[in-house]
Amino acid sequence: MKFFADTAIVQEIDRLNSYGLLDGVTTNPTLIAKSGRNFIEVISEICRIVDGPVSAEVASMDYARIVVEGERLAAIADNVVVKLPMTLDGLRACRHFAGQGVRTNLTLCFTANQALLAAKAGATYVSPFVGRLDDNNLDGVDLIQDIRRIYDNYDFETQILAASIRTVNHVKDVALAGADVATLPAAVIEALVQHVLTAKGLDQFTKDWEATGQAII
Repeated sequence: MKFFADTAIVQEIDRLNSYGLLDGVTTNPTLIAKSGRNFIEVISEICRIVDGPVSAEVASMDYARIVVEGERLAAIADNVVVKLPMTLDGLRACRHFAGQGVRTNLTLCFTANQALLAAKAGATYVSPFVGRLDDNNLDGVDLIQDIRRIYDNYDFETQILAASIRTVNHVKDVALAGADVATLPAAVIEALVQHVLTAKGLDQFTKDWEATGQAII
């Protein structure tokens, strides 16, 4: 499973990318607002840091403006993925961009039927929001499993990009459910390596090594 960073904070992306574990980045209007910076400048800078796909979201909801904005975003860099709303106009724009060879990400997916429509429209990615479903007493991981089964039934090439990931257990669960990608906050990515027994064992190893009085270099 690929890991995308779900952030528009350039410093976070630079740090995560240095670990060699980052496959791409997703942004949205809320994350851009939190960055406090110009949208186009932020996307451009992220695209220079990360070789993988970078999702940049349109702001409009009507087809004509979605296409204009999407074309502007796609022109920023070759690795931009145009993020589109899960609406009929968004699906229409998805089909347009698919015909132009522009990669797309259909966002705010909450049902298997929506994911089916995204695949039929030629979306590169569909983003089911796992955590937000859980917040509403629904099972976000079940949705990932349903989408996986539908896509496998028909050999759809659209990739399942599990979004709204809140915990390390979410990461494990969506991986088991067959997500192609998980987009994660920086804190969740860095928490994946942590375990109390790992920390305890390393602390003991360090103390035992220091007691030997030796040095490797």
